[in-house]
Order: sequence, then structure tokens, then C-alpha cells
Amino acid sequence: MSDSNAAASAWARVDTTVPHSARVWDFLLGGKDHFQVDREAGQTLLRLFPDFAMVARLQREFLIRAVRYLVKEAGIRQFLDIGTGLPTANNTHEVAQGLAPESRVVYVDNDPIVLAHARALLTSTSEGATDYIDADVRRPDLILGQAARTLDFSRPIALMMLSIAGQLTDDDDPQGIVDRLVEPLAAGSYLVLSDGTNTNPALIEAVSAYNKSAANTYQLRSPERIAGFFAGLELVEPGVVSTPEWRPEPDRWDDPATVVSAVCGVARKP
Repeated sequence: MSDSNAAASAWARVDTTVPHSARVWDFLLGGKDHFQVDREAGQTLLRLFPDFAMVARLQREFLIRAVRYLVKEAGIRQFLDIGTGLPTANNTHEVAQGLAPESRVVYVDNDPIVLAHARALLTSTSEGATDYIDADVRRPDLILGQAARTLDFSRPIALMMLSIAGQLTDDDDPQGIVDRLVEPLAAGSYLVLSDGTNTNPALIEAVSAYNKSAANTYQLRSPERIAGFFAGLELVEPGVVSTPEWRPEPDRWDDPATVVSAVCGVARKP
């Protein structure tokens, strides 16, 4: 199927009657690829938890810092980014290939509007490669099989799971899904994961309101539960911490004292 036909097919699947996390996140980041229903959901989140837009921005900045660390210090050249979201500035391949042009990146998302815009995620350097998989995180075997078209599983890969485990209910067995995705990765691979926590009453209320109309609900979990996703892996310093506290830039813009109800971590597979 040609790019134009694939995009047209994706647009035909877009449901504009219910908010979708990728499009709500786009709204929170100041993007333009969302609908009225997504704006309304985002505005509800901001009304109940005014710092939500800041959380979204800090999440994107954590991604940038983590990818820089993996490329410059850990020597990683392959990335599997699940729950990609809509293209924005400093996507994983842009950060990685800006430092190491030979980097290879595979994106995964299940929102058809992300697929419709996937061309922006596939602008690779000539030395590297990018690919996009239209799949749900609940199908790890499908993801792994298709990712092997672009990534060499005999070499280390960074598995990126930012705000995606929270979209899995306990009945989905999120720990089992994370473990299945990590299992075939070579020694020296990394898991990069972040998610919202259930430590802030205002955030709990905001997410509860969002879940009433969302296509995919979001599950806030305790910091300890999120840290459990790294079981069996070697955490990189400073461990599982509040998102802005993972190796912050010296000229950070945010207030270090601000309580951000999301934690993150980077861990190496021994």
C-alpha cells in the first residue's frame, strides 16, 4: 500500500467521538493534531490538575535526556519506542540520529491518527533507519516480530515505554507484557519506562474524570509498583525517581521543589 493510501486508510479509522491519549497528549504539548473531544478532555485534566501540561513537557524532556544518555554513554544504536504518540519536536530518532546517524528506531502505536502522521517519524538519516508498527502494546509477540525487520535482536536495544504501562489494566498483566518485551533483548539492552503515580489526590481526580470518556483508560500506580517493572534489571543512577530528577540538565527550567506525580527510570539488562 502506498503512503497516501495508508494514510487515507488510517484516517478512515479515526474515531473523533471519544478522546484518545495520543491526541490529548498532543493538546497538552501545544500541538495541533487533535479534535474538539480531545481538547475538552485535556481541558478537564488541566482544570482538575493544572500541572498536567508541565508533566507532559517534563516527560518529553526525560525522553530526550534518556536517549542522549543511551547513545553517548551506553553506546546504544537501536531503539524500540512503544506508545510513540504524535510526532513532535525531538522525537526519539531525531535525538538519537543527531548524535549517532547510524541509529535505528522502530516506533509503535495503535492510534490511527499517529499512523496517518507516521511519515514524519520515518525521516531517517541515510546511515540509519526508522520504521513504524501499527500495533497495540498488548500484542508483544506481534511487535517483536515486526520490529525484527529493522532491529538486530542479537545486539542491544533500548525499549522505550513512556506513559504506556499505565494504559494497561491489571487484568492486562502489565508486568507480564513488559517482561515479554524485555525477554528477547540481548544482554546490554535497556528498559526506559515512566508513568504517572497515585500519590496526588488532584491527579487521581483528574485521571478519574478523563477515564469516564476515554477510549483507553489510564491506571495510576504507586511508585513502588512502577519500580517493580524493572525487576531483574540493573537500574542506572539515580534509580526510579520523579521525572524531572532523572539526570537533570544544569540549566533546568523547572522548579526542583515542584512535586511531579510521575516517576521514571532507566535500567540495563545484565
